[in-house]
Amino acid sequence: MIHAKVNIPDQVPVLVVDDEVPITEMIYQALSKAGYVCYTAESGEQALEIIEKTPIDVVITDIRMPGMSGVDLLKQIKADYATDVMVMTGFTENYNYESIVAVGASDFIQKPISFKELTIRLKRVLRMRYLLIERNQINKKLEDSIEALEKYSVDLKKALEELDYAYLDTINRLVSAAEYKDEETGDHIVRMSRYSTLIATKLGLSDEMVKLIRYASPMHDIGKIGIPDSILLKPGRLTDEEFETIKTHTTIGASILQDSNAQVLQVAHEIALNHHEKWDGKGYPRGLKKDETPVSGRIVGIADTFDALTSKRPYKEPYPVEVAVEIIRSERGSHFDPEVVDAFLENIEEIKQIKDEVGAISDVSLTDFVWSERDRAEKMDRRIRLRA
Repeated sequence: MIHAKVNIPDQVPVLVVDDEVPITEMIYQALSKAGYVCYTAESGEQALEIIEKTPIDVVITDIRMPGMSGVDLLKQIKADYATDVMVMTGFTENYNYESIVAVGASDFIQKPISFKELTIRLKRVLRMRYLLIERNQINKKLEDSIEALEKYSVDLKKALEELDYAYLDTINRLVSAAEYKDEETGDHIVRMSRYSTLIATKLGLSDEMVKLIRYASPMHDIGKIGIPDSILLKPGRLTDEEFETIKTHTTIGASILQDSNAQVLQVAHEIALNHHEKWDGKGYPRGLKKDETPVSGRIVGIADTFDALTSKRPYKEPYPVEVAVEIIRSERGSHFDPEVVDAFLENIEEIKQIKDEVGAISDVSLTDFVWSERDRAEKMDRRIRLRA
């Protein structure tokens, strides 16, 4: 298993905002006991005064309050401060997870509050917060390295290799942040990288694009870090509402990966957002049709489906490979791009070989695995050139 170590500081500052003083007092006591530095406010206006004077990592706010509402407070904070906001309310008929997250909230909590659930969700928000901080620090290091290369051009080959490894380290951190929820994910992301690389190669994509898909495809489900465990690991059938929540992992993942100058993360953003689109326009999140979906998303979509069908999940046993192949064949031209299906079917023996090989490498870090894949691909290229 791969586990990302995210460095969350001790005594994180948290601000609780609610006009009902008994609620703020109970949350204050619970969070203080859990080791947080807790502040309280009885209104949105008072909360903004505290944030102006005191660095706050996370604000936990009620929605319905006299004066400034929790939603207005959320918008003001997101506009002016780098602070995460968790929203809580008992009026779930007027507010839901998707509508609140769309405004910029990091999480949505229903009243009455379970303090155990609150602390679990707060830890998850902080984990994502500090993961993004680490990602930005890594991107800054990458940008600084690129600038130094352009300025000095010293030992170019070695410097480029260091940048490549930094990209892979970013992938490792991002994927591992979601992986801690699912013990099957380690094998899954390795198979995803190899299936997607094979299909991209057989489709005749450029060497550079194949390389980017190889490195970026493991991040396709990074957005699942934002899905509650109670839904993500549910052993039975999901309700319609739960499935709508699951679907948000595409936009959550895209949000995590957006605005990077690193090309591999740009492709990863493209894949995370689009790998559940369908050829006939009935996919999500945007209902794109045919080649409106980037080819990277079409490739990873079929690789993800095949691996999901042939893998054990909390809610199902694995399908035999032959059954999974027939399901994919039947979805040619509806769910999947016909050309991608053809490339998949024409190379099914290599696909099966990858599936059989992967179990033996599940203890290897993704960074080291993809790095070894790069070496393996370069050796194969050299053999082909020698034979030519």
